[in-house]
Amino acid sequence: MASFFKPQPQTTKSTPKHVVDPISQPWVEKYRPKTIDDVSAQDHTVAVLRKTLSSTNLPHMLFYGPPGTGKTSTILALARQLFGPDNFRNRVLELNASDERGISIVRDKIKNFARQTPRAQAISSDGKEYPCPPYKIIILDEADSMTQDAQGALRRIMETYARITRFCLVCNYVTRIIEPLASRCSKFRFTPLDHSASSYRLAHIASEEKIQITDPVLEALIYTSAGDLRRAITYLQSAHRLSSSTQPPTQITPQDIQEIAGVVPDSVMRDFVMSLGIEMDTNMQVDAVGKPAFDRIRGKVREIIREGYSASQILSQIHDTVVSHPTLNAKQKSNCALIFAEADKALCDGADEELWILEVALRVHKAIR
Repeated sequence: MASFFKPQPQTTKSTPKHVVDPISQPWVEKYRPKTIDDVSAQDHTVAVLRKTLSSTNLPHMLFYGPPGTGKTSTILALARQLFGPDNFRNRVLELNASDERGISIVRDKIKNFARQTPRAQAISSDGKEYPCPPYKIIILDEADSMTQDAQGALRRIMETYARITRFCLVCNYVTRIIEPLASRCSKFRFTPLDHSASSYRLAHIASEEKIQITDPVLEALIYTSAGDLRRAITYLQSAHRLSSSTQPPTQITPQDIQEIAGVVPDSVMRDFVMSLGIEMDTNMQVDAVGKPAFDRIRGKVREIIREGYSASQILSQIHDTVVSHPTLNAKQKSNCALIFAEADKALCDGADEELWILEVALRVHKAIR
């Protein structure tokens, strides 16, 4: 009987944790910043948040900017530095507002989490000390997809539970956040990554994965991703899988990147633009002998459309070529810009792609004459 009252040692069942194989893990997640110092090219935002870490006084925040610039990665890294790996689970609620954006989610899930008193600080399992301030963080990713009613219901919750809960809204378009909600937050603008920051990060990932990439490949990655680092990393991983699928593995080329990105190859665009009467090289003259201009242009349009390239992508690349062309004057470029705008509107409305690319090609050919 005496042994019944003796304290028995607690036996904890060791449950095997789910470990992700690094080989099969997407590089976007594998190389996601662990701390805010790892965030690339957002110097102003990182400097402000670094001061916030030292004071642990976090306001409501609104992160906005183009996709792939590090908005979600920054707030997740900040939360991990504030709470540590153990407290992160019960102190941070992350919701993707694209999936859960109705007013019922705001009234139930968000309000119930916001009203809970933060749990006592637990000792971190990794042996490090974390600030662990006395509040929780609710991250609403893609908040610009929330309905107007849901955003309206969120206003009162942010004020009522501000003492124990901080909100971080992440969005691409700040104009879609209602003004009463935006005025309650400190705004942080995330800019597209510049050439040097993107190049440094991609070169770092390539060296970690032991991939040999050349400068033209880096240029192709940066150009096709247009400042979206997430897209550039995805293209690099896809190109690596493509090159390593052969025996022996082949070298990654800029053409591989363009093919993966769905970009029209430079050689195809050069031939197409030259058929419109635009000189692409001082040593190369436009072939005006043989077929009439209409037949030549129609043949090129049919050829490029049959390859399956997107009409919007073709239009975008023609626009970039014309706007940056050194020999066309301002009047020619402005006339072409009006043509591109009209075509873009027609394509958005569902017009026939081949007919409108032919229309653009003929009108551009006429405008530069």
